[in-house]
Amino acid sequence: MTDTARPASPSTALLTDRYELTMLQAALADGTADRRCVFEVFTRRLPAGRRYGVLAGTGRLLEVLEDFRFGAEELAWLADERVVDDRTLDYLAGYRFGGDVVGYAEGEAFFPQSPVLVVEGTFAEAVLLETLVLSVLNFDSAVASAASRMTSAAVDRPCLEMGARRAHEHAAVAAARAAVVAGFAGTSNLEAGRRWGLPTIGTAAHAFTLLHDDEEQAFASQVRSSGAGTTLLVDTYDVRRGVERALAAAGTGLGAVRLDSGDLGVLAHEVRAQLDAAGAHGTRIVVTSDLDEYAIAALAVAPVDTYGVGTSLVTGSGSPTCGMVYKLVAREDDAGVMRPVAKASRAKTSVGGRKAAARRLDEDGRAVEEVLVTGPDDRVARWSRGDGAVPADLRPLHVDLVRDGTVVDGRTGRAGVAAAVARHRASRDELPRGARRLSADEAAVPTTTWHLDA
Repeated sequence: MTDTARPASPSTALLTDRYELTMLQAALADGTADRRCVFEVFTRRLPAGRRYGVLAGTGRLLEVLEDFRFGAEELAWLADERVVDDRTLDYLAGYRFGGDVVGYAEGEAFFPQSPVLVVEGTFAEAVLLETLVLSVLNFDSAVASAASRMTSAAVDRPCLEMGARRAHEHAAVAAARAAVVAGFAGTSNLEAGRRWGLPTIGTAAHAFTLLHDDEEQAFASQVRSSGAGTTLLVDTYDVRRGVERALAAAGTGLGAVRLDSGDLGVLAHEVRAQLDAAGAHGTRIVVTSDLDEYAIAALAVAPVDTYGVGTSLVTGSGSPTCGMVYKLVAREDDAGVMRPVAKASRAKTSVGGRKAAARRLDEDGRAVEEVLVTGPDDRVARWSRGDGAVPADLRPLHVDLVRDGTVVDGRTGRAGVAAAVARHRASRDELPRGARRLSADEAAVPTTTWHLDA
């Protein structure tokens, strides 16, 4: 293996539900497995009170899609458990997704009914991806949606992700990535830093102070090890004395002090005055301790420089999933013609037929509508890929992600994260001015339909 070859990764093929494989078995038996199909990912509603969502996890999904293979171990287990028959095992042995995927660029804002991902392939190819797609996008988008509210509330003050100990160890890595997509400046999670080139942060916890005989020794040790530019945690005992000892150890060039308990707003004012009186005008104040978007907004008038956020972030700040679904919206009939299909249900509505998407902008470049582009299947497919007239006030939203089973360059890895960060910043700036308020309200823009003529 060359230095640039992609290292072997565990198969992701069993990160799915059993009924995906039993559907495949039945479709192989009745001859419908090769029918061309279109599946869409969307959410029927935003979490209560939210005005927009943020799509995240697309790049991570594309990475794990490449490992969606059934190897000898997976096939042997399926056979031993009699999950599917021999014919299906033979199909799975050669499985590789060879279809197409288009979708919203990662970091894009979304609204109810937004077709954030469109998967096209044979039924056999596409149905197997449902659970993997939803598990990645629902979690990552929930974290990014919460993170966007937090970075909005923080305005120009950096937010740092510190939630690894409040989530499953692998979910924590994904959460760190999603937070950075939505504007967080760094993460405490080293694996996320290694995997995607994210800035990593962290200095010391209360345990380091408690290890030493007194606070003076602890601070002196940390400064010797990390330099005066470090961040000293000053609330283990008494905050005022802690700041005095921090300045004694590092001088007025101390990088930052961290407050992790108490009335953060009051303490920040007191600590800022104490630092300034000592001449430490450049020493920053970092606050942590169960922050969420509302706590961050409440600290807007306090002299805080940086926010560290953990539990609320990695749990979606009360909305741990986006409620995204993966629905078949079009399939090939016996004559090879694509037909729209939809489930009939009042509570779980969906709209049949392939859809493209665009955002209507006003003369100031602000979003006023989310537009679902519908019509004859071939027309919508061509329009989605740029073959068709686009009104001047519409910004098409779908981009190519996978073409004939090959992931499009620039959507994964470090490049994918960087592109997602930029897209989120531009997308959020495009929203109506009221969209970033934290008070409960409806979606920031309505969703409408535009029908392409045959």
